[in-house]
Amino acid sequence: MIREYLEDKETIYFKFEQNQDDFIVDEIGLDFKGKGNFLILRVKKTELTTWDMIAEFAKFLDIDAQKIGYAGLKDKHATTSQYISVEAKYEKALKKFKHPQIKIISSTNHTHSIRMGDLKGNRFTINLFEVDRIMAGQIEKRARKIIKNGLPNHFGYQRFGRDADSIEQAKQMIAGELHIEDAKVKNFLISIYQSQFFNDWLNERVIFSRENNNGEFALLEGDVYMDTNGKLFTPKNTQEKDFKEHKIVPTGLLCGRDVYRARDRARLVEKKYDDEFLYEKGYRREAIIFPDDLTLEYKNNFDILTISFSLPKGSYATVFLEAIANRNFKAKKLK
Repeated sequence: MIREYLEDKETIYFKFEQNQDDFIVDEIGLDFKGKGNFLILRVKKTELTTWDMIAEFAKFLDIDAQKIGYAGLKDKHATTSQYISVEAKYEKALKKFKHPQIKIISSTNHTHSIRMGDLKGNRFTINLFEVDRIMAGQIEKRARKIIKNGLPNHFGYQRFGRDADSIEQAKQMIAGELHIEDAKVKNFLISIYQSQFFNDWLNERVIFSRENNNGEFALLEGDVYMDTNGKLFTPKNTQEKDFKEHKIVPTGLLCGRDVYRARDRARLVEKKYDDEFLYEKGYRREAIIFPDDLTLEYKNNFDILTISFSLPKGSYATVFLEAIANRNFKAKKLK
């Protein structure tokens, strides 16, 4: 499951670890109303999955976990802050909530429960180890160039689980050769199937761009674009100016039914990575994203570079680090 990048430069061998001290994720929420029948909690957790955290709140409030809203799933092996929602009537009870791995940072009210995807993005702060001063300069230079030209929005290794056979299981299930009872497992395998097609399509477009467009993502006639409001459209001409100004981005296909497909030259590439008979709902995903708010702090005596940046929702910090390092990381070994 190789992920290709827009520039093929010398590999940089820094190290990082996903743990509560060296991998920090802060959810960037929406603008909440400050009034309403739902309580929005900003919660910090360590060494817990989002599901684990929700289970603890559900147990404390004696309610079904499905009554707790959340915008996104956060890694277990990290310190993360995110928003969840409960009915406002539980505000008084929550003042007594205590847990060694969960802390309520703040609260406000809103007119409705948080739904999946109700966030702007995530801010990451990650410690990179074994970085000398020259390497720190290389990392900053590459990171700033990626911010300018864009980052291929691959699904990271986390999407595919630790089992290398997952994609084969997904193909067998969809072909009717493997029966899966568990609904969560079925949905997971379908998402892997769609995501692998997307990554393979993106790799082809990235290689073409690297070879024919000086390392900048090449737009094709018939591309489907997404604007800043999430609206999809296919213009008559490529949209170089608006793309370079970060007003729009080209998108790639997550195959399935009822989805907007590319046209013309873009469709010729996309069609190779499209299962038009897949019954599950299809989507489009940004092919290129632009990391933002980059800051770096170098601890010279310890060879540690702390890098902080923001990404749109659904994007992977490890993919940004891969593009900087020019090498793929794996689930079992982040070195």
